[in-house]
Amino acid sequence: MLDLPNLIICGLLFVSVFFEIFLLLTFLENKGAMKKPENKPSQDFPTATIVIPCFNEEESIFGTVESLLALDYPKDKLKIMIIDDGSTDNSWNLMQKYQGHPMIELYKKENGGKHTALNFAISKSTSDIIGCLDADSFVSPNALKDIVAYFSDPKTMAVTPAIKIYNPDNILRHVQKVEYDWGIFLRKMLSFVDALYVTPGPFSFFRKEVFKNLGPYRKAHNTEDMEMAMRLQTNGYKIKNCHTAFVYTIAPHKFSKLFTQRLRWTHGFLKNVIDYRDLFFNSKQGNLGFFVLPVMIISAFSTLWLASSFILNILSKVQTWFLNWQAVNFNIRPLNMFHLNLEWFYLNTSIITFIGIFSIILMITFVLIGRKISEGSFKLRKDILYFFIIYPFIAPTWLAKSVYNIVLSKKTSWR
Repeated sequence: MLDLPNLIICGLLFVSVFFEIFLLLTFLENKGAMKKPENKPSQDFPTATIVIPCFNEEESIFGTVESLLALDYPKDKLKIMIIDDGSTDNSWNLMQKYQGHPMIELYKKENGGKHTALNFAISKSTSDIIGCLDADSFVSPNALKDIVAYFSDPKTMAVTPAIKIYNPDNILRHVQKVEYDWGIFLRKMLSFVDALYVTPGPFSFFRKEVFKNLGPYRKAHNTEDMEMAMRLQTNGYKIKNCHTAFVYTIAPHKFSKLFTQRLRWTHGFLKNVIDYRDLFFNSKQGNLGFFVLPVMIISAFSTLWLASSFILNILSKVQTWFLNWQAVNFNIRPLNMFHLNLEWFYLNTSIITFIGIFSIILMITFVLIGRKISEGSFKLRKDILYFFIIYPFIAPTWLAKSVYNIVLSKKTSWR
């Protein structure tokens, strides 16, 4: 019979597997609808504005702009607005290279945050659809055409892309690559069940009337892309995902930068969930309110529970080893406290083991499907091993700090 801690762990794993099976069934039901969207004739393309909010991005701004200029899209229907949000480096001077370009408009304003730069551009745009591209990201040439195809449905008000890690060149970036491959699969499945709760900053597009009807971006705890998606969902606006519109983002290369980024994301998600708590168990919100958002919250706190249980278990073993050492004072090997009882003829047949293994297998399957979507083939590489070894130990750090900040009403910084 399971004791209470193991019963809780078993319950959390069950929720995880239940959600994964839900995603698997969604995939099997909709895999026939995952073909590349058919493009309209070029004369029917809507006019589009792409906003690049920029703050101290001198190292990457050229690559971002050049990728937009290389888009396979009618040049007379595309406008690029670069908004310098009070940069203190050489970004503004470098931007002057594009002064007078027929497709590009340059603006400089006092620093007010990303949402103010976006709103500044939106107020000046007359295009049918408006999107954003972070100044550290790049797009594939077909990305905008494929996104536009989804707007052929008049009920679609926003379309999100598939985001990939650009040039993963160390272990931490490889870990993030696996996470993003999983994200490509997850966002497409959530799109099928109308449950997307974030419109990512890199290359999400909106109809112009979204901002007319619902208002501009808000600071939203430094996660304006989450708040905007939840606002759309609250008002019954449809959000779709274009899994063939690839955006490449430069991932943090060291833990301190990753921690700051994920702390902002996690803190912003939890704060926005609190702000939009009316979405939960609302009959009008369908899968999003009754299933997806509750599971996301359970997942966050289950990660903290499992991490805490692991740490307490290690501390208990350390204490036991220390007490034994005090009592005997010799012949107590430090490695004994981590003895795992691994005999080849005996297997751990507990239900927790089986559920955990099954959950991991499903997770690997979804990563491989995401990889198939983004790379065209299933590739089982050692970065998946890096992910399962490293990610479970680092993710609880920003989750715990986010909860701590919320409890004590502390704010998070952008950088």
